[in-house]
Amino acid sequence: MLYVVRHGRTEVNAAGKLLGRGDPELDETGRTQALDLANRLGKVDLVISSPLKRTMETASYISDTVETDPRWLELDYGKLEGYSIESIDSEVWKKWRSDIHWAPDEGESLAALGVRVTEACKDVAKISQDREVVVVTHVSPIKAVLAWVLGLDAGVAWKCHVSPGSSMAIQVGNFGPVLHNFNLTQ
Repeated sequence: MLYVVRHGRTEVNAAGKLLGRGDPELDETGRTQALDLANRLGKVDLVISSPLKRTMETASYISDTVETDPRWLELDYGKLEGYSIESIDSEVWKKWRSDIHWAPDEGESLAALGVRVTEACKDVAKISQDREVVVVTHVSPIKAVLAWVLGLDAGVAWKCHVSPGSSMAIQVGNFGPVLHNFNLTQ
């Protein structure tokens, strides 16, 4: 079974700001979410994480041994990093939501993120057929994983919510990935 989980909350997340490659630690709520997540998952065989502090800290609650893979990094928001969602111009939102190839200045498109995450999914799928594998990552890569599992394009990112400290379970077998659950927090 493959579990793809979102890191616990940070102060930046709590403030409703875009957090891509910024590197804050978890806040107190985030640490509680990480502990709850670890307790829900139980013993696993392998933990792979984005190399950022918030994911590594979350992963440390799940296992003492964590591999890192930069393909699981959050979307690069470029010059929009740190902006509150409400402060972003409506025309920018229209472009972003209507074109998966559009990217913020100095940032990354959803399409590019999808390519990167799909390759990571294919690699982790090979090792999760007979092992309990956890990937600790961020909101946008999780949405890209959902697109991979369901055979959708990256535009699905605008149609789902991923809570901090949540998990998704995917059975990977000979017939490809099968979604078992999504955005579980309890």
